[in-house]
Amino acid sequence: MSFYLTKIPDIVKPLASDLIWNLSPQTQTLYLTFDDGPVVGVTDWVLEILDRYNAKATFFCVGENVERNPELFEQIIKQGHSVANHSYNHLNGWKTSNFTYYRNVLKADELIGSKLFRPPYGKITRQQVKSLKKKYKIIMWDVLSGDFDENLKSESCIKNVIKASKSGSIIVFHDSEKSKSNLMETLPEILRHYTVKGYSFKNIDQDEKFR
Repeated sequence: MSFYLTKIPDIVKPLASDLIWNLSPQTQTLYLTFDDGPVVGVTDWVLEILDRYNAKATFFCVGENVERNPELFEQIIKQGHSVANHSYNHLNGWKTSNFTYYRNVLKADELIGSKLFRPPYGKITRQQVKSLKKKYKIIMWDVLSGDFDENLKSESCIKNVIKASKSGSIIVFHDSEKSKSNLMETLPEILRHYTVKGYSFKNIDQDEKFR
């Protein structure tokens, strides 16, 4: 069983202050993000449920999935969401040479065209950060739903998000086949829960001044 943190401890953030972990807590706003799409049968469902709640989100797309599903990629943009770079084929920065990693990100950039980047698995070396931040805003997260974990039930995913989220939180979901079952149970409940509490859901603007 793999180990992961569903909430990033506050002590971690100053140690990597050149990465974006969360946004302004001044308003009741949450930032939903979806990694690994676009995937037919998952991403289109996400778009439908977001529209139902008038919610905007940010989709960290894998380049090869954009090539497979260009119409779905365009639909994300058409519906007013942000698209962002998640590499071309989901490389682990810790296990990839810097040159190969940069080339992979740039290949995805040709398809996606965003200044926002999130490293797959959240795994990126300090040297990779140093180089990529010259062109991209590197978006991490402070809340991980755990929807990708096939050993986790959707009830636990819901609890993960509700327990850890606060105004300005960047929350990770996955619009992938692997996460589909948990996602379809978790996302509507999160949208309902926070809408009742008066929260809004916004996309991350690539032109926003984070600092």
